[in-house]
Amino acid sequence: MNESADVVVVGMGPGGEDVAGRLAEAGLDVVGIDAELVGGECPYWGCVPSKMMIRASNLLAESRRVDGMAGSATVRPDWAPVARRIRDEATDNWDDSVAVDRFVGKGGRFVRGRARLDGASRVVVGDQIFEAKRAVVLGTGARPWVPPIAGLGATPYWSNREAVRTERVPDSLAVLGGGAIGVELAQVFRRFGSEVTVIEAGPRLVGPEEPEAGSMLADVFASEGITVMTGVTVESVRHDDAHFAVAVSGRETIVSGQLLVATGRRVDLAALDVASVGLDGAAPLRVDDHLRVEGVDGLWAVGDITEHGAFTHMSMYQADIVVNDILGGEVVPADYRAVPRVTFTDPEIGSVGLTELEARANGLRVRVGLAPVPESTRGWIHAAGNEGFVKLVQDEDRGVLVGATSAGPWGGEVLGLLTLAIHAEVPVGSLRSMIYAYPTFHRVVEAALRDLLSASGRE
Repeated sequence: MNESADVVVVGMGPGGEDVAGRLAEAGLDVVGIDAELVGGECPYWGCVPSKMMIRASNLLAESRRVDGMAGSATVRPDWAPVARRIRDEATDNWDDSVAVDRFVGKGGRFVRGRARLDGASRVVVGDQIFEAKRAVVLGTGARPWVPPIAGLGATPYWSNREAVRTERVPDSLAVLGGGAIGVELAQVFRRFGSEVTVIEAGPRLVGPEEPEAGSMLADVFASEGITVMTGVTVESVRHDDAHFAVAVSGRETIVSGQLLVATGRRVDLAALDVASVGLDGAAPLRVDDHLRVEGVDGLWAVGDITEHGAFTHMSMYQADIVVNDILGGEVVPADYRAVPRVTFTDPEIGSVGLTELEARANGLRVRVGLAPVPESTRGWIHAAGNEGFVKLVQDEDRGVLVGATSAGPWGGEVLGLLTLAIHAEVPVGSLRSMIYAYPTFHRVVEAALRDLLSASGRE
């Protein structure tokens, strides 16, 4: 059966849903297609439920820090309220009827199924064929990647989806991967009573971040009783009725009650049949600064399947550009100089722009400022749980920041100031002359600027 539409949106995750809904509201005939849940990974298995878990575990940690500061407190870890809240508010909404009804109420048409391209303007879903008169927008996201480890595929391991839907806390948990998802969930389950081991192939935790962030987090994890193994190779995984056995090169086999695989996410472009428009299904889609897929007229893309970062906020940022471009409105071209990201551990690790190493690799003359949170007045007042730092990376030739890290309590919130500074290219001198409220965590930025501009700033 052949049908036509102005726009066909394949993938109704955060970015795709926003594109489809806004174009439908603008009066276009829009077909939205998804095989799973409208809203995508974030509200059901990713950002939202994981932050519910993190919020609960942080409250536990704070209660334990009371002893020695303001008396004593005992909170018994109880997973049931956390599991219940996630079930009630996120992952139990399997029919995603509210999101579908919202889209249909805007004038859109929703189709449940897996789609593939058949040329730039034709989308096939089962025996249905949709011809797009103005645009096809791809936003199919990414899926957890499972490394080719002997025996792993035959075991009942968890991905993040199973981890956020669990109704029990395992006695012990091995985590493959020390990236953002791995470290966040490792800390949550440790605080609720699991014995946790994090196994990371790279030289440190949170590898894309500044080395100081990985070192800080490793120290925090050690203090909380989380075992961290870095620079190691997992040779095989076995599972019997009760336990996983993870064989690590040069180390003792790790035995755990559950295994979480958090080794990253991958895009499956081959399933979309991008070869039908002459594209390579093995690489992210290359898009221009209007999110138009390079070399293919009438095709746009947002989110993970582009080459600009797997973040919900990235897909939403790109969605705004796509909507304006398709409607013929004013388009502010995509600018990725100040992309923020936050790892929601305790302490949080917020970063934006380039790391010091990346800036140097780009040929910049670099100057660095660093200030520890515990040495600030607010850090001293905060006491227990005050680990963190602010690190600034300056392009010395232009006198502006090109990268920054804000690690510590509410590090992701402090990051807002630094994201604005990089995005707007605020001169470092102007940042240094600002008034910073006392006593706040964001005042540590002032201390880092002072270090940057002093003889101790490292070139």
